[in-house]
This record gives sequence, C-alpha cells and structure tokens, in this order.
Amino acid sequence: MDEEIAAIRRNDTWELTSMPEGHNPIGVKWVYKTKTNKEGKVDKYKARLVAKGYKQKYGVDYDEVFAPVARIDTVRLLTALAAQNRWKIYQMDVKSAFLNGYLEEEVYIEQPPGYLKKGHEDKVYRLKKALYGLKQAPRA
Repeated sequence: MDEEIAAIRRNDTWELTSMPEGHNPIGVKWVYKTKTNKEGKVDKYKARLVAKGYKQKYGVDYDEVFAPVARIDTVRLLTALAAQNRWKIYQMDVKSAFLNGYLEEEVYIEQPPGYLKKGHEDKVYRLKKALYGLKQAPRA
C-alpha cells in the first residue's frame, strides 16, 4: 500500500483540497492481489488504489469513454514483419500506466482508507491524472 501511495505521489496524481460546492467525491478502495512465482509460492503482495468509478454518472462526471486497444490482426501483422526482417521483439509492463494520463474533468476522490491526512480529515483529493477505476482512465 505504501508503494502504491508513493507511486501516486511521485506522479503528482492529486492534490489535497477542500470539497467545492456542487461536487460529490468518488470513493476509493484498496484491491489486493497475491503474486506467485512459477513454483506457486508467494512472490509478493500487491495493493492497488482503485476509484469507485461505477458510482460516476454519464453526463455529470464524464462525457466519453474510450479505451485504445490493439486488435489481434495488428499484433499478428507486426509479429510477421518482425519475423521477416529479423527484428527483436521485447515485452514490457508499465506498472502505473493509468497514472500518467491527465484528466480534463474536475474529479474529486475521498482520502484513501489508512492514509487520512491528520488535521485535514474533511478534505478530498482533486485528481490531476487518471486513477484506476475511473470511467475516464482508459482514454486519459
């Protein structure tokens, strides 16, 4: 959980602020996953902070949902080109891909459970960048 919060802070994803009139904050929750190695033994425990985007209302909190996805035909074409030209193919994983997209809308979330700022419990975070779970996250 500390690693996730540190990544969010490093990416300048949010800022602590007072809740403006006429806005409702979106709740957040922690999602936990156990990663295992090829022998099936626990490798590490992961925690991801996820916005409760299912509570967002179309036309109020967001206007558009778009998720760029590579079609299998495109992947096959690129793989065939790489094979013909003897190019090397590399795989990569971006740990915090969604945390890099800037938001156009004003989105406010509650402070994460276990990470309330002392003396500022009544404040919320205004998101500057997308967070997992938001309807806008795939297009940001």
